[in-house]
Amino acid sequence: MYQADTQIRVRYAETDQMSYVYYGNYAMYFEVGRVEAMRQIGFSYRKMEEEGVMMPVLESHFRYIKPSKYDEKLTIRTKIPSMPGVKIRFEYEVLNEQGELITEGWTVLAFLKKENHQPTRPPKNLLDLLKPYF
Repeated sequence: MYQADTQIRVRYAETDQMSYVYYGNYAMYFEVGRVEAMRQIGFSYRKMEEEGVMMPVLESHFRYIKPSKYDEKLTIRTKIPSMPGVKIRFEYEVLNEQGELITEGWTVLAFLKKENHQPTRPPKNLLDLLKPYF
């Protein structure tokens, strides 16, 4: 299993009237965790897209446990539990400054050819980078 941590700080614009992080922002936090996890192993989403492969989200799931507030530093723990095929699953834990789990969830993305939106295998360099973790 591959795992990476990314830290973010809650911005004022991400909170609701109760001063809690608005629940819809966790999708963005998961995306930040996903992109940064890939970057940490040396893989570039941008380069993959320039080379004709995109990764749309097919499924997403969130479980909200505790609220987070403005200016808190959060850790987004992103895991890839198995080697990807035509699809890739990411699992997430969002931890507050005290290390408490506040949100968890997962997403499933597909690898598609940009030209015709047909399913494709993951880029070889991604598989090569992930292989040591499995």
